[in-house]
Amino acid sequence: MPVLTRDATREVTAVRPPEFSRSEHMRVLVAAAVGSVVVGYAAVAALLALISATATYAAFSTAGVLSAAAPAWLAAHHVPLRFDAGQLGVLPLLPTALLMLLVARTAAGAADRLGLYEPLQARGVVLSIAGAHAVVGGTIALIMGDGVVRATPAVAFFGCAAVSGIAATFGVARRCGLVEIVFDKLDPVALHGLRSGFMALFALISAGALALGAGLAISWPTTSGLFAGAGPSVGVGLGVFLLCLGYLPNAIIAGFSYVAGAGFSLGGVEISPMRFVGGDVPPVPLLAAMPETEHVWSPVVLVVPALIGAFVGWTCRKVSDRPSSRFRAVLVAAITAAVGCLVLAATAGGRLASGAFDPVTVPAGLLALMTAVWVLVPGVLVAWLAGSRAKVVADGDAEFVEPDFEEEEAVDPDVVFEDDELTDQFEQLEVVDEDEFEVEEDLEDDDYYDEDEYDEEEELEDDVADEQDDVADEEEDVEEEEEDLDAEFDEMLGMEPEEDLDGKPER
Repeated sequence: MPVLTRDATREVTAVRPPEFSRSEHMRVLVAAAVGSVVVGYAAVAALLALISATATYAAFSTAGVLSAAAPAWLAAHHVPLRFDAGQLGVLPLLPTALLMLLVARTAAGAADRLGLYEPLQARGVVLSIAGAHAVVGGTIALIMGDGVVRATPAVAFFGCAAVSGIAATFGVARRCGLVEIVFDKLDPVALHGLRSGFMALFALISAGALALGAGLAISWPTTSGLFAGAGPSVGVGLGVFLLCLGYLPNAIIAGFSYVAGAGFSLGGVEISPMRFVGGDVPPVPLLAAMPETEHVWSPVVLVVPALIGAFVGWTCRKVSDRPSSRFRAVLVAAITAAVGCLVLAATAGGRLASGAFDPVTVPAGLLALMTAVWVLVPGVLVAWLAGSRAKVVADGDAEFVEPDFEEEEAVDPDVVFEDDELTDQFEQLEVVDEDEFEVEEDLEDDDYYDEDEYDEEEELEDDVADEQDDVADEEEDVEEEEEDLDAEFDEMLGMEPEEDLDGKPER
């Protein structure tokens, strides 16, 4: 049966991309770049139009909504805005996440339409989308000039390019094989540590969300009172709700920073499990989750990151029999979780208009360091204690050493075993051709043979064997019937069967 190699199978089964001319290729890239900008800007303008239409004292106009959407679009790209009172650097992360999701979907659609499948082919999609966002962001910053709301053109240019470029890269990563390139360069130990690090980061974020939810549930009377005191109209309540919803990821990051022990600060207010400095906070319902006084049981929350680190060590306990490999897996997990916390904390805080509540700080460096410690120390202990160890020989204190199968040992053919059964087994051994063994091993490891064809051949062989058995049975039945007929015929003639020299009856 012909067997396809791995490369041949890829050539046969791979779907070749359609052929596009240069003009058609550029048309798809321009449509993706312009479409992501227009759709994102339209979504921001629609949200502002909804708030303006429902607010009591807001003057609704199309030109006003479109002009107000420009700085909001920059804020969605996490570009700091400047006012006469100061700089607004603590920006909501939910619009940024939604914008990145939109850009990633647009980039993935462009890659599918062009039939991209190689890593280098992703450059056109990423550069076109990032370039369009950068040009539009820099242009908006230049047009705003020295108005009420301002933005630095260089910061707007590179900030929009960075956010959209990262999102576009995520969109085309799997389709163009970027994920496989990264994973193929990692050994199994490092890959397991990377996955465990992402699991630890997700667990920390979940712990922060639970801490925020518990704080809002405990202080629900204060939260509902702040919503009721925001304003009598539906538009004002909707605006406050959207404000809290936009800053919800920021609050979750502050929550898991508190759980990890790094804490956060809002102006002069500092809150952490080991330190509490109270003060006034803005009347925002989302901030009602902050503790109002210091509690003796606050350090108990540090058990959560310790348990997360122990869980990482438990997942890495079977990655290898060598303690050094298990330690390396936990180290990779700790670094992965620390880098993730560093990026999230750096984007969650910022300046708040030089007021009484400026700045809003989530200590990124301290949070990354404490996350690495919480994952590394308990993880290493659990991975070392719960992991498998090298076996020791029964006689003596010598450590068991695995045999080196690359070194061939000569076998004396004149060796005679005392046990007859072992001798018979030794005589029945067959010499295996190394080339044939390698070919069979390659065939067993090859996942690209046609299993359906192999199963059909086996079924055909079974059917042929069954038919042969049926024919043999029918022949035996015919012979038996002939013998019976001969015996009946002899009885009718009154003849007795004669015997031949061998003693067998003969008619």
